[in-house]
Amino acid sequence: MTLTDATMLVAGSMIGSGIFIVSADIGRTVGSPLWLLLAWVVAGIVTMLGALAYGELAAMYPRAGGQYVFLREALGPLTGFLYGWTLFVIIQTGTIAAVAVAFGRFLGVLWPAITPDRFSWFPQFDFQTPGGPVQLGLSPQRLIALITIWILTWINLRGVKEAKWVQTTLTAVKTGALGLLILLGLTIGRHAAAVTANFGSGHFNTRDVSAAFIIAFGSALVGSLFSSDAWNNVTFAAAEVKEPQRNLPRALLYGTGLVSLLYILANVAYLNVLPLHGVENGADVISRGIQYATQDRVGSAVAETIFGAAGATMMAAAILISTFGCNNGLILSGARVYYAMARDKLFFAGAGRLNKNHVPASALIVQSIWTSLLCLTGTYGQLLNYVIFAALVFYALTTIGLFRLRKTRPDIERPYKALGYPVLPALYIVLSSAIAIILLIADKTRSQAISGLVLVALGIPVYFIWRKVEAS
Repeated sequence: MTLTDATMLVAGSMIGSGIFIVSADIGRTVGSPLWLLLAWVVAGIVTMLGALAYGELAAMYPRAGGQYVFLREALGPLTGFLYGWTLFVIIQTGTIAAVAVAFGRFLGVLWPAITPDRFSWFPQFDFQTPGGPVQLGLSPQRLIALITIWILTWINLRGVKEAKWVQTTLTAVKTGALGLLILLGLTIGRHAAAVTANFGSGHFNTRDVSAAFIIAFGSALVGSLFSSDAWNNVTFAAAEVKEPQRNLPRALLYGTGLVSLLYILANVAYLNVLPLHGVENGADVISRGIQYATQDRVGSAVAETIFGAAGATMMAAAILISTFGCNNGLILSGARVYYAMARDKLFFAGAGRLNKNHVPASALIVQSIWTSLLCLTGTYGQLLNYVIFAALVFYALTTIGLFRLRKTRPDIERPYKALGYPVLPALYIVLSSAIAIILLIADKTRSQAISGLVLVALGIPVYFIWRKVEAS
């Protein structure tokens, strides 16, 4: 992969379904246009701080496995295994499942028969977990999700060349589509009633800042952080990047910077077209507001407001391309971590072998099987909460590892050194840790965060059992 390919992998893995969906839920939580925008600004700042710190680690260890390797080298094999374990159980596979289900949700705009209603002929089980209600079963949306996962896994089994072509092409298309939506929202789609409702005197900041609101705001960051997540995936495939010591830090910075800017501008465009709360005396489309978009499809609601029914159709098509390309990058990169773990005898041995196309076929297949099972459970929102808490824990630990490596391995070659060290990496640790703590405190996310913590902890006995089996 060239610098362009690597940058497209960063951007393409980040831009999926979230930017077109989660602003509705964030808006309902924070209740103010100002705080809605701040949720995206904070997510952008946190993401870029992480990318700056990871650039040094990626240049030091440009190997397959990326963050798993960083944690193994800095904090020991147990910490590295816990990351790989959690990545497989929920972080990577849960993200792929959530994005795949979102693909089915937007296909429902073009094909109304694609509904979330479960098939009566397929076994159904409903039960309560600490993370919320789980509804096992198969629905048209979930079936479509499964099909996309299998198709993309097949493409990746054919080789890196095919996978990177799909990734670069679809990322260019969806970045252009998002840019066009922003341009239209700020120009011909600008609606006077929405602008007055969102930015008029007394409307832009309507929330008193209190401890309770700060906790609510922190829990609302789940959506914007999920939409910005997976930026680190390029490090998983570091061994397949040309001149990785030079190109990986650049790809991380360019990709995260581009996407963060697009996300903020997209939400400004949303607020120019639709009111956050809705206005009772406006047209029917305007009266709904961002908070009340059908199935939270804010991007489609904005396009429909500008172009009518045809706009919703065009937006749905663009989002389908976006989610498909996002999952291609996630599937491509995630398998490289399990490959690296298998080489360290910490995952199924078959995952550590390459097929005739020089890709970890067994790792790709195992990943697709577990992801398919996740598609049959839970909801989009539940998967977000599980993924983000676990990811934040390991983002903070990895950056702590950067400080440890500076102390324990001062003589190792560092082609790139983290910008603003030690202040900016330390700030990233503080911010990511604070958000993780808020997720543990907030009523809305506490149960899923605790469940995520339990999933990480379960990896400890698994690690020792695995090592014992390998030694025998």
